[in-house]
Amino acid sequence: MVELLHFLLGATTQRTSVWAHKALTRHTFELLMDWPGRHDLVKIRRGPANPKVFLQPDVTRRSREEQLWADEFAGDVSLKEWQWAIERDLYRVPSPESPVSGRTMLSFAIRRGLDGLLSPIASHARQSAQDAMVNLSHLFGLDVGLAEQYRTLATQDSTRRKLVQATKDPVWGKIVGRSAELRGEIGAVEQRVRELQEQVKEFRVLPEYENIRAEADELEQEIRRLRDQDTVDRHNLLEMREATADVAEPDGRYLEEAYEQLGVLMGQEVRRRFEDVRAFHQTVVRNRERQLRDEVARVEERLAERAGERERLGERQSALLTMLSEGGALDALTALQHVLAQEQARLEALRHRFQAAQTLEASRREIEGKRIELETATAEDLEYRASLTYEANRLFNVYARRLYSDARTPYLAFNPGKQKIQIEAHIDTDSSRGVHNMVIFCFDLALAVIAHRDRRGPDFLVHDSHLYDGVDARQLAAALALGAEVAEEEGMQYIVTMNSDDLTKAESEGFSPAGHVLEPHLTDQPDGGLFGFRF
Repeated sequence: MVELLHFLLGATTQRTSVWAHKALTRHTFELLMDWPGRHDLVKIRRGPANPKVFLQPDVTRRSREEQLWADEFAGDVSLKEWQWAIERDLYRVPSPESPVSGRTMLSFAIRRGLDGLLSPIASHARQSAQDAMVNLSHLFGLDVGLAEQYRTLATQDSTRRKLVQATKDPVWGKIVGRSAELRGEIGAVEQRVRELQEQVKEFRVLPEYENIRAEADELEQEIRRLRDQDTVDRHNLLEMREATADVAEPDGRYLEEAYEQLGVLMGQEVRRRFEDVRAFHQTVVRNRERQLRDEVARVEERLAERAGERERLGERQSALLTMLSEGGALDALTALQHVLAQEQARLEALRHRFQAAQTLEASRREIEGKRIELETATAEDLEYRASLTYEANRLFNVYARRLYSDARTPYLAFNPGKQKIQIEAHIDTDSSRGVHNMVIFCFDLALAVIAHRDRRGPDFLVHDSHLYDGVDARQLAAALALGAEVAEEEGMQYIVTMNSDDLTKAESEGFSPAGHVLEPHLTDQPDGGLFGFRF
């Protein structure tokens, strides 16, 4: 029954496996309920096989024209539209961006099984305390913004703890790193970026870059060729100078000495022929010497000419190399700019990592400081809203005393805390489950009355039989009587699903179920139950 109410009031089918039962998939369920601002009942239909919700009339429309037209309109709406209509009309949520959740608040009005009865201030076991406080703050009339700040800080602290744990991992630790190491790396990359920026700033694009480079290469080859020729000529020049030094006229006196030693008289004819030979030889020597001097002069002239040519070519080559060193081709500039962009991106990534590392290292102190500030602001807000918290405490106290007379000291306290707004529902107890469940009963009843009075909640409260497990018969009877009395006084509806043997116990303690029991009566026979089968 509880799951059926949640299903018709916008719950997703993934929340429970009940609606996956093949016996239910073909059925459509219907709920009639009154609606704020309307005199006629709203019919709600929904089937497990249909993703839409049928409404008659369509209360999801808001403008006057839409409302007038909606009086005669019935049709399917999306689950999201239906959930927003419940938040807007039953809980007076100001906008879809509000941090409160209609589904969560409905789980306080209709608690779901044992999972919803673990704590009065939680609607299910996996719910965070901060999430519960956001929705309870709305229902009690407290500052939802402060409760949302607690939830934000809790999320930040949870993220911080996970990151701190991740930094201990050898792989994930490199993603964030440590601020001291990152600071040094950032300095090195910044220097590299400055150098590249300076190079780009001073870079001149040469339209004839390739032609200039080709000319410089040709000049280099020509200078090398001239140097090779100089080497050959210098070698030849050295040989010619040595040959010039070796040229000398022959000495004829050795002939006269030879004739004398032989005892032969050198005649005039011999002397004349020898003089002719010597004159011829002197002519040959002089011609040879003159040829060598002329060739040396020609080689020296060529060396001098090439020296001048090399100087001219060297000056041109130097000018071209200067141009190439000061500038370059457009593709070279593009490549340089690409390297600069890569280094700048690397620098930005390092800065983000450095900021994340600093934030992580300082986040614990920052979060702690914000929590202290939030605790102070919450204390001031609770003081400002003392009348609201006083009335909630008074109702809880009255309801608890109706169940346990003056034997116990019940209270509902609202206190600021560093982790959340602390709401404590207490009845002096021997830690029995029955007393624990009655704390939840009194809390839910006080919450429902407070929210309904200020139009921040619906006019119904639903409990299933799990709430009364372990409760003494006297308290059971007192709770049912109190629920019926409060519902009548406040113009509300209190719905209880209960086994007949428990109801008999309440009757034995004076509770009269007349006028309260709704058909059908269900049995635990194999063909009994709400749908004729066991879940």
